[in-house]
Amino acid sequence: MKNKTINGKDISKKIRSELEEEVAALIEKGVKPGLAVILVGDDPASKTYVKSKQKSCREIGMESLLIELPSDTPEETLLAEITKLNENDAIHGILVQLPLPSHISEMKVIEKISPEKDVDGFHPINIGRMMTGQDTFLPCTPFGVMEMLKHTGIDPEGKHAVIIGRSNIVGKPMGQLLLRENATVTYCHSRTADMKSLTNQADILVAAVGKPKMITADYIKEGAVVIDVGINRDENGKLCGDVDFDDVKEKAAFITPVPGGVGPMTITMLLYNTVKSAKRTLNR
Repeated sequence: MKNKTINGKDISKKIRSELEEEVAALIEKGVKPGLAVILVGDDPASKTYVKSKQKSCREIGMESLLIELPSDTPEETLLAEITKLNENDAIHGILVQLPLPSHISEMKVIEKISPEKDVDGFHPINIGRMMTGQDTFLPCTPFGVMEMLKHTGIDPEGKHAVIIGRSNIVGKPMGQLLLRENATVTYCHSRTADMKSLTNQADILVAAVGKPKMITADYIKEGAVVIDVGINRDENGKLCGDVDFDDVKEKAAFITPVPGGVGPMTITMLLYNTVKSAKRTLNR
């Protein structure tokens, strides 16, 4: 079977050019979409992500504010920074780069961000809105995956989707968004018995487990759509996903590569959510 690689970079580019037009139209109306990113500590991977987010903002004409705090910043100081941003009308989206130092409660931080500026889609209110099918900010990575499927012409309706991983950031919301599009959803995780028997039934398989090249050809059925959310390093320090791309690609109908698959879509949907937030201010 000839596989089709789903190119996240190309789909991202298309969405971003549409966003660029929307940003220009908003600026004409006196609203410049603004995203604030708070970075606590000096984790190299986080710094790279943040730089990439800032660059993407500038490229489509958005305002980007970076607040860098040392790793020993008290929790109260971080929460106070978020309060200031909640009250700042020039900021439409607030993102605190995870992971945070161990003395800071991730949940407290997420809950402190105003649900109206929670462009990551992690606030319990926005998760609740997503679960009940209301209009809200959707978590960026699962949202990006749904956009990839849409742009590739893959309709989840009636298909069996299997998610490997149950994190709050990817696994859980991923299943919900597929359910919303009328897929039948199964979750697999570290305690799942005989995982292969389930993944072999998947029409759409989403790997979000954080184990390099864990998913090999014997995990998937012929003609499946394979979405790889993992970002890992292999034994040679080379970037790779949760799926062994070379082993799986001949068996899959569609597959996303790492890098260049889901990654670019995550940042694109963050921009999308920030523009959406800015548009909402016009209607207030």
